[in-house]
Amino acid sequence: MKKKKKDLMNPVTVITVNKHAHYEYFIENELEAGLVLEGWEVKSIRAGKVNITDSYITFNKGETYLFGATIQPLQVASNHKLYDSMRTRKLLLKKRELTMLIGKVNRDGFTIVALSLYWKNAWSKIRIGLAKGKKDYDKRNEIKYREWILNKARILKKINH
Repeated sequence: MKKKKKDLMNPVTVITVNKHAHYEYFIENELEAGLVLEGWEVKSIRAGKVNITDSYITFNKGETYLFGATIQPLQVASNHKLYDSMRTRKLLLKKRELTMLIGKVNRDGFTIVALSLYWKNAWSKIRIGLAKGKKDYDKRNEIKYREWILNKARILKKINH
């Protein structure tokens, strides 16, 4: 099967993934958003010095912001500028997506978490998820299910050998 021309034009390179988000939350909906970054942040992201594990999305005056993401400055960066590695970064979303997110968070008790950060062509994008928190028993059930999958694979491997 031939690849579409559009797929060849949009190479995606994953920078970091928030693995903890799927353990802590039920992800209802996922969206792609752009990030407003400074030059030193882009260089640090290219070097892989970013962490989005404890980050979430907040609203302020009808705009969305990424809060809690850490981008460490490079050691070779200039010393005359002060770098804030935990600053809030503006997210770029369409108006329709923004109103949907605000409505879900305000009415239905959802929260918005960062799932992954990646390059799409030359642009840094972040995948955000509309999430609802899991209870402890949900987390335990998920662990039991994962262990059962592993045990089943082990049993099938023994039978096939």
